[in-house]
Amino acid sequence: MNRAEEETPVEGPANLEPSWTSPGSLGEMESLKPEKEQWPKNQGRPRKQLENVAVNQKNDLAMSTSKKRKVDTERRVFNKKWTSKYFFTEVGKKAFCLICKESLAVFKEYNLNRHFETKHASKYDKLSAQEKTKKAEEMVAAMQKEQSFSPKALEVRDGIMRTSYEIAHIIAKKSKPFSEGEFVKECILKSAAILCPDKKEQFENVRLSRRTIVRRVEDISENLHQQLKSKVNDFSYFALALDDSCDVKGTDQLLIFIRGITENFELTEELALIQSMKDTTTGKDLLEAVDQCVSKLGMDWKKLVCVTTYGSPNLAGKDIGLLKIIQDQVKETDPEQKIILLHCIIHQEVLCKSVLKLSTVVDTVTKVVSYIRARGLNHRQFAALLEGSESEHTDVLHDTSVSWLSLGNILKRVWELRAEIGLFLNMKEDLAFPQLNDADWLSDFAFAIDVTGYMNDLNSRLQEKGLFAHELHSNIKSFMMKLLLFARQIGNKDFSHFPTLQQVTVSDQNLKKYVSLLVDLHAEFSCRFKDFQMIEKDLSLVSSPFTFNVDSAPCDLQLELIDLQYDALLAEQFQAVPLPSFYASLNEQKFPKIKTHARKMLVLFGSTYVCEQTRSVMKVNKSNLRSSMSGDHLAAVLRIATTEMTPDFDFLVNAHQRLHSSP
Repeated sequence: MNRAEEETPVEGPANLEPSWTSPGSLGEMESLKPEKEQWPKNQGRPRKQLENVAVNQKNDLAMSTSKKRKVDTERRVFNKKWTSKYFFTEVGKKAFCLICKESLAVFKEYNLNRHFETKHASKYDKLSAQEKTKKAEEMVAAMQKEQSFSPKALEVRDGIMRTSYEIAHIIAKKSKPFSEGEFVKECILKSAAILCPDKKEQFENVRLSRRTIVRRVEDISENLHQQLKSKVNDFSYFALALDDSCDVKGTDQLLIFIRGITENFELTEELALIQSMKDTTTGKDLLEAVDQCVSKLGMDWKKLVCVTTYGSPNLAGKDIGLLKIIQDQVKETDPEQKIILLHCIIHQEVLCKSVLKLSTVVDTVTKVVSYIRARGLNHRQFAALLEGSESEHTDVLHDTSVSWLSLGNILKRVWELRAEIGLFLNMKEDLAFPQLNDADWLSDFAFAIDVTGYMNDLNSRLQEKGLFAHELHSNIKSFMMKLLLFARQIGNKDFSHFPTLQQVTVSDQNLKKYVSLLVDLHAEFSCRFKDFQMIEKDLSLVSSPFTFNVDSAPCDLQLELIDLQYDALLAEQFQAVPLPSFYASLNEQKFPKIKTHARKMLVLFGSTYVCEQTRSVMKVNKSNLRSSMSGDHLAAVLRIATTEMTPDFDFLVNAHQRLHSSP
């Protein structure tokens, strides 16, 4: 192609320099000369010099005018050869790239060539001229087809796509198999045929196959991850909760939850990572996974305040555990940084039950319940007995995987059905239950029911959603005070708070035993929760700043604490609003250190219960019937099932349409 063919035909001047040979321009210059009568009298300059000045001013004006010309006055024309050469077409008086959908304002080959070379040459420059022409024609046809849709048709198309994403989100949120999408579509089509047959075709276009649901779930999970990543940038401090357990295939799954707090005391708690540990799970192996999680989200180790685990050796080991390694690593970077290491408060509460020594009661009750429930004939006969006796209950409870929650309920149900159970066992004659006639055993049974009932109540309180570390510790401290009260009252034969124990005769020997068990339980609580006792003052300062002893506060907080305690308006506000809102409302210039301390205490993970909940969801999703689920798909489902964020469906739909409308 020669130079003449490459240049775009344009109208108007192509050269920015003034044309000195143009008669018109000379005429215009002559017109700028003043008449003789217009020359000012007594002017200090010679006439010839003034004429030269006028000519120079005219030249400057001509050049200025040519430089300020507008692009639209050049009237450049789009060359159709550029479509196959650079993959551009003309849309709305602009050059439109068929590949990336960008527009250029000027029909200038240099601009189009530069755009193609910098962005698309690596992919399309290898094509022959004929292949480029064919590809460009396909792109133009696809674009014209897309433009042929009316706004209403585009709205319907986007609605169909969003429906597919919304249903996939529900399937993952409810831990249903990916293949459930096909069942859902069958139900939708049947409903549409009855309710709105004129729109049945639209419902038929909703894609809900298993593979489609998998892709939608992956897209939604990635969208949620990007949302979390953007929130992490605003965190002032963050804490981690870790838990590892095996799935149905024996693969160890490491769960990492993050809780972050912003300058405005906005809290975010999300699943940061679930990592399949297919080899060893030493502290160093777990550190690599945690480090990967921190790097992937763009978090800063300097903002880490607390790490909470359930206390396994590979996590909490004193020498080679993950927590020890993290602590040493942080100290190397910043010796002044202190990380709070906590053992899950719920797990510690469960471990305390071992000192109660209830095996004589629990073993006997378990044996009886298993005898009734394990055999189908016995179970049916016992249920018929309860129905015939018009009992309040229709069955005995059996143990579950969460035994610390179900034990108290099982004991209480067997106690309430002890008469019916005794009658049934006498009828069967192949299992004796002599303990029903043993006063000491019945006394132990009654004591166990009341104590486990209180323990279950504490456990339920610790599992409440949205509790801060100081609230969890307050529940533990109040229960410890109750134990001392129970011990004193039982020692005085006062069974006011033991309603089941009131129904039996208690010997003096058993009274001493029960008092001793309660005292031992209190001692075990004191020993188990030392990690929380170490930060008790820091927690109290945040939860009760107006009653906290100033002398017990850190020196750098004392002056601000005094100002806070003597502000009556803030004292009223403290009682009226949630704790994060109160600290967010404090003046940053007046209370900077108190606000910083509050952020660190409010972001703590007091327990790993959120990991326990996620583990239960994991067992539902990766069960014996779905054991082949990959680690990536399991992570995507768990992220959707546990998150409090809402996917950006509009973004997902638009991104999908852009992806499939481009080559």
